[in-house]
Formats: sequence, C-alpha cells, structure tokens
Amino acid sequence: MLNARSIWKECVTGVLNSLLEENGAEKSLSAGDIIVETPPKPELGDLAFPMFPFAKLLKKAPALIANEAAARLNEMTGTGGGAAAAGPYVNIRLERGIEAKAVMDAALDGGGNFYKSDALRGMRVMVEFSSPNTNKPLHLGHLRNDILGESISRILAASGAEVFKVCIINDRGIHICKSMLAYMEKFAGLEPETAGKKSDRFVGDCYVEFNKMSKTDAGAESRARELLRKWEAGDGETTALWKKMNQWAVNGIKETYKRTGVSFDKYYFESETYIRGKEEVLKGLEKNIFYRDDDGSVWADLTAENLDKKILLRKDGTSVYITQDFGTAILRHEDWPFDKLVYVVGSEQRYHFQVLFTLLLRLGFDWARDLRHLSYGMVNLPEGKMKSREGTVVDADDLIDRLRDMAAAEIREKDRAEAVEAVGGAAETAEKIAIGALHYYLLQVTPEKDMLFNPAESLSFNGNTGPYLQYMGARISSILKKEGVKNDSVNAALLTSDEEWELLKTIAAWPETVKEAAEKMNPSVITAWLYELSKNFSRFYHECPILGAESAELKNARLALCRAVRTALVSAFDLVCIPFLEAM
Repeated sequence: MLNARSIWKECVTGVLNSLLEENGAEKSLSAGDIIVETPPKPELGDLAFPMFPFAKLLKKAPALIANEAAARLNEMTGTGGGAAAAGPYVNIRLERGIEAKAVMDAALDGGGNFYKSDALRGMRVMVEFSSPNTNKPLHLGHLRNDILGESISRILAASGAEVFKVCIINDRGIHICKSMLAYMEKFAGLEPETAGKKSDRFVGDCYVEFNKMSKTDAGAESRARELLRKWEAGDGETTALWKKMNQWAVNGIKETYKRTGVSFDKYYFESETYIRGKEEVLKGLEKNIFYRDDDGSVWADLTAENLDKKILLRKDGTSVYITQDFGTAILRHEDWPFDKLVYVVGSEQRYHFQVLFTLLLRLGFDWARDLRHLSYGMVNLPEGKMKSREGTVVDADDLIDRLRDMAAAEIREKDRAEAVEAVGGAAETAEKIAIGALHYYLLQVTPEKDMLFNPAESLSFNGNTGPYLQYMGARISSILKKEGVKNDSVNAALLTSDEEWELLKTIAAWPETVKEAAEKMNPSVITAWLYELSKNFSRFYHECPILGAESAELKNARLALCRAVRTALVSAFDLVCIPFLEAM
C-alpha cells in the first residue's frame, strides 16, 4: 500500500501505452495521466483505475478498455495481487500478507518517521501567525489563528521545508493609546499584581474602560489621538507608560503561548518596523508611485489593478496598518530570505493583503510574488459574536480554564484520579485533555470556513473529538505496557482479516495524508485521517482479540499492529498539537 499505488500506476501506464501503440496512436501516457481511486466498497478491491479518460484515444468504450487492461495486467509478473474489470474500472486487489509486512516495517522502523518526506526540501517558508495587539489578551479568535499557524508550520517541516515562525506584535497605534488613556485617568498607579489579574487581562480591562468612557466623554477620542501623536514624537512620559503597559501585555500573552504549545523563532514589533514602512512610502512618493493629497496625506491609486485608492500616511504624518506591513515584510526578507511567506490572518483582511502584495510589487520587490494570505473564518461561541471593546470577547485563558475544569470533573466522575497519578496527576491530565479538545475542535474545520466552538461538545469522550483520540492512545499504551512486543518476532503476514486490513490501509495512507495537508496548508486533512484511524482501530479492537488471540504468533502480530497505530498517533498528534496521554 505504501508503494503499491505508484507501482500499479506504472503497470497501468505501461499496459495502456501498449494498447495505444497497437492502435497506431502517436501519443503516449505518463504515470501522471493515470487516475487512481479507492473503490467505494472493500469487496471491490483496494485500488481502482477509471478508463474513461482513454476512450477517445483508444476509440473504445471504457468497459472494453478495462477488460483488455485487466487481462494484460494479470499476465504480468512480480506485481502481486490481481486485477479485475468492473464496468469502466480496473480494480486491483492487493496481496494482504505482503502489503501488511511492508506497512508494518515502515511504520515501526526509523522511530516512526515514515510519514516524513522530502517533498518541500530546499524550500524556505516563513509563517506569520497570531499577531496579537498589546491592548488586550489573546481570545478565542487568536486561538484558532495560533493553532492553525503552529500546525501548518509543523506539517510543512514534516514535508521537508525549512520553516521559520514569526509573530508581529501590534504594539503601537490608536488602540494602544486608548488603553493608555484609560489607565492614566482611571487606574493610575495600579499594577496587575495588586489588581489580582493576569497582566495582559489587566491591560485589556483598560481598553474596555476606554470604550465606556468614550460613550459619555466626547473628548476621549481626541485625547487618545493626542497620545498617539506624542508617542510618535518621542515624548518621554508617554513612551515610558507605553513601554510599561506593552510589557504587561506581552508577558501575559507569552504565558498563553507556552500553555498552548505555540512558539516562534522571532518576534517583530510594529513599533520597530513602521518607520521602515514610512521610509518606503516616502521613496514611493518621490518616484511618483504614490501621491500626496491636498490635505497632506499620502495615497496609492490602485484602480488600474481593480482595487481602490488606499491611504498610506495620514495628513498629520502618522502611519496606518499597511505602512507597518511594508516595513515588516521588507525587514523579514532581509533577515531570513524566504521562498514563501504565509500570512495566517482572518478572512476579513483578504482585501488588505491584496493591497499589500500589489504595493510591494509596485515598489519593485519581486519576492512579493511569493507572499500568500492563508485566510481563515470567524470562530464564535454559541452565545454569539465577540467584541473586544465591549468586553464580550472570550479570553483564551478563561476558555482553557473552563475546559480544564470540565475535564477535571469528568476525571473525578469516572474515578480516574488514581489511574492518572503516574502520568502527572489529575490536574495535569485535565489540562492536557483541555488543550487536546480545543486544538482538535478548532482544526477539524477547513480553515476558510466560519465555525462555532462548543466547549461541551469538544470535550466529549465519544465521537470525533480530541479526548476520544487521546483515550484511544491511552488504551493502546496500556495494552502495550502490560504485554510488550518485539519486532523481530512479528509475522505481519498473519494480519489479513478485514478489520486488520482496513486499519493497515489507514496507516499506509499517513504519509500521503501529510503530503496533502502540506500542499493544501490544511490541518483538517490530518484530523479527518485521525478520525478514520480511530474508527478503524475501534472495529479492530472489538472484532480481533489481541491478548486472547488464538495463537502467540497472532497475538504478537496484533500487538505490533497496536504499536504501529500508537506510533502513527503520536506523530499525528504532534502535527496538530494534541498532547499524547499514556493514561486517562
């Protein structure tokens, strides 16, 4: 199965080319012209080759081509299995014993790295994600962004790419000044510790307070904008407060990153990159790439590219988001010349990135052709849409705490506290179950789709959830810990039952699954495979006695299969950032 697909594609290619030559056709086919599918029912075989695409070339009905091709394939030697025509398809039935050994050897040798490939070797990919603001803590939307960016980075690395993870900290701008103003006027002298709050949450409360102030104080907005002007002018008192509050926010945000297993190779700060962006805008102005409006603001006219006019500098000379993004992109390419830069940012910013990429190209940066916006949809709770300024955003730490407490209650209810003591205890296990539930739920939806996050549903120990998969891993670990298994005594050719075969086929599909997830930059490809693996393992577990197998040889083979599943689980969990649990 690992190599059977490509072997049989080559065989089918050769047979069809023979038929074409006999018919006097000048065209020849390559393996890339051959489509291979999985039959809808296991009894039809393991691989299926449709003959529709070759009807015109051979001037024959697809069913006739299938009959001739199947007959010739069966005449060939050294390929194993057998071919059979089924209407317009050539179905291939693989030799189970031979394929089982090949899959088991691959899955158990080399530390379980058989899923890794060289498909992207030599490619340098920078991935930007998270992009927090220092006026609030991370929230549910950030959690989806974070896990998408982290998972995609790991998937690309597993496919051979050299990956560099970066985070832009949005630590300047009017939103930061709003938090600063509220602190000055409502919380002056108070520290997060004395307030009894996590430091980033404290800053976020200041931002919410500003919104309350602005509803009754007409001058609040202008005072905040004056703070921004003073900050850009380098005012000492303003800068000192800005540094203090930003440090509070960043320290708290990094604690959440550590908790969720997210990491970065480098942090960029908007306060350090926007100046470079302003310089590039002014260069563009000198070259007449941009223009100055009558009020002194600087604009780009993108109507020729079917985009609108875009402001780049305000009339008071202060910069906007796009200005900072110029500087950040340019500095990044200078720091770490990439072949591709992927921005993991919400779909509402799609137009922003169209403008950014277009302007960078207009400024003469050809590498901007290798920039990609990987957009993702909104995520909300059943309670409704979240709003930062109104304080209705779901704080990331609060959500994880809620999931952890629900998991802890489940551990107590099932009387499993003693069972998990050897692997860190109930508290640590509950935390890992919460992270697994959160990450799996957020990743199982295709990135571009909006989604509703249901905490209770995500924590279910049944069905398509992270905790169910973690439980399966713990169950397998328990079996193996009790019995053990030796590779050199395994006769994988005994694994020929339907349940074993379907499980082996799923394991064999793991390398191709990772490759597909990398090509599409879509972790939901892996979560779907994980669910398929869990279903097939469940059937195997219930239908094929492991410890009570009819012979010691079969028992060892089935234990080895359990180990192969566990090995695949561990690697898959790592790619989608789910903690593996030895016991639950």
